[in-house]
Amino acid sequence: MPNELSPKTTPAGARGPWQTLREHWPMMTLYERFEQVVALVLSAVIAVIIVTSMVQLIRVVFTLLVLDAFNPLDHQVFQTVFGMIMTLLIAMEFKHSIVRVVMGQDSIVQVKTVVLIALIALSRKFVILDPDTSPAKVAALSGAALALGIVYWLMRERDQRALDAERAAALAAHHDKELKR
Repeated sequence: MPNELSPKTTPAGARGPWQTLREHWPMMTLYERFEQVVALVLSAVIAVIIVTSMVQLIRVVFTLLVLDAFNPLDHQVFQTVFGMIMTLLIAMEFKHSIVRVVMGQDSIVQVKTVVLIALIALSRKFVILDPDTSPAKVAALSGAALALGIVYWLMRERDQRALDAERAAALAAHHDKELKR
């Protein structure tokens, strides 16, 4: 956990990410600089992919609307449109996790975020499944989703307990300080 004076606790609005990166660049090791450059490049590439995907999504939906073929009850249309939307959500969540690294809020991409992205990807898979998919495949995907959901829940509970313990310790320290006055 970063301490109170750590730049990782600085609100994003207080300083821009570029200013923060410039300030910390001289203090970074060669590998930390490498990580930052890789994260910036990945972020830019994913941003291009997101914009391109968004343009494609708008084009597909617009084409379906103009052709009056947009019927969300049609399984193929539903799979196409919502599959594209879920893909965008996955890309945006992935980019968000990389941006957190660049802004210094996380030192590496967090496992909890990877599990969340995997859950979103599995959800997308359920959306785009063909109706004639075998029950075994549906059961396997369901088992994977359940396992990932349990892992995510356990990680969230662990993080919440750590946060609660940290808050309790800070409150106790504050209370002790007040009693000494």
